[in-house]
Amino acid sequence: MKSIDQGARGAFKEALDLLARKTLEDEADLGIRFPYVTKPDGSWDTMFASVSAGYQGDAWSHGNWFCGFWVGLLLVSHLHTGNDEALELARERMRLVAPRAKDPNTHDIGFIFLSSALPAFHILGDTYYAEIGLEAARQLRARLVRTDLGSYISSWGPHDDIRGRSSSAIDTMANLPLLYWAAEQARDDSFLVAGELHAQMTERAFIRPDLSTYHAVEYDLPSGVRRRGYTFQGYGDESFWSRGQGWAILGYAETARATGSLGYLKLAHRLADRFLDALGDATSAPWDFDDPAGKNATLDTAASAIVANALLEIADLEPDMALAERRHGQAVKILSDLCREHLSRDPAERGFLRHGCYSKPHNIGPDAAVLFGDYYFAEALLKVLKPGAFRPVAKRMAPEEASA
Repeated sequence: MKSIDQGARGAFKEALDLLARKTLEDEADLGIRFPYVTKPDGSWDTMFASVSAGYQGDAWSHGNWFCGFWVGLLLVSHLHTGNDEALELARERMRLVAPRAKDPNTHDIGFIFLSSALPAFHILGDTYYAEIGLEAARQLRARLVRTDLGSYISSWGPHDDIRGRSSSAIDTMANLPLLYWAAEQARDDSFLVAGELHAQMTERAFIRPDLSTYHAVEYDLPSGVRRRGYTFQGYGDESFWSRGQGWAILGYAETARATGSLGYLKLAHRLADRFLDALGDATSAPWDFDDPAGKNATLDTAASAIVANALLEIADLEPDMALAERRHGQAVKILSDLCREHLSRDPAERGFLRHGCYSKPHNIGPDAAVLFGDYYFAEALLKVLKPGAFRPVAKRMAPEEASA
């Protein structure tokens, strides 16, 4: 199980060497700001960690949901190289990120602290980081909205704003692991219940008959009936937005891990097959599989990195060893393709992974390094090379659970 040839191993080590070098170089210029996407000249665009999400008139701004990923990259660099400077920088960066644990405005609080406080706690064992993670999890749990058909976690806005309260995004599935970690850490199953209720509601409302997913859903309240499925960052409301599929695959794999339910793992497999069938032999997913440009469509390497990361999680959970090996091999192939074709070796390009796409419709990082893509790519590489170093390895499900 988990075999990897020496060529891929060497490529992954080279990539993480590059990441470690770039992160330390960039730290000298960032000050107290955090990178999020690269500009056309290859330099990082930056933002303060304190910038929260919110409405500006009728327009929604996501704020800085990237800041934790930078901490995570520093921690990956430390684990890969043993360099204590990267660890100390991660500690100092956490002081800037930590106040966001009380942020009531966004589901992205999961992304912020899954990538920073939780691995810091795993690596260092310092309960300071666990307390930060638990506070953030309480904010995420507080976003749960009850309807007649089930419950879901609202994605945007203050809890009392109906515009955000009535909507949820597929991205939320990848924020749920914060709740699952908190349930175990605090021995409080209310976190687990909130996450699983959201996963169940999302399965009913977001997943289309062809196993592609909506980016966002607006619900009627209090009935819970889906009013509409729509998109912010995909080609169209009914299109197959690649990154959203990645968030769904990752979220259902994590839900399987937390609940022990093989049904969620099977769903993650089906969603992954849908992505992989659409990907074919390409070295990266397009930003949207339904872009009429076809093979000339803008790429989104971040989507591929997220799916590779999710496939590694699936491989650790899957009780059928042959299928687990196949999923692991698929992840390694995606990562190898990204290393070979899309790694940013040019010193003028400060990102790690070329051709990510944050939001093509809004022209924000439409062809750039995007920090979340760099993070999920780096974490996946480290998962292959040093399993369990960044977070505990998932426990393999028992074969007899297949009939449960």
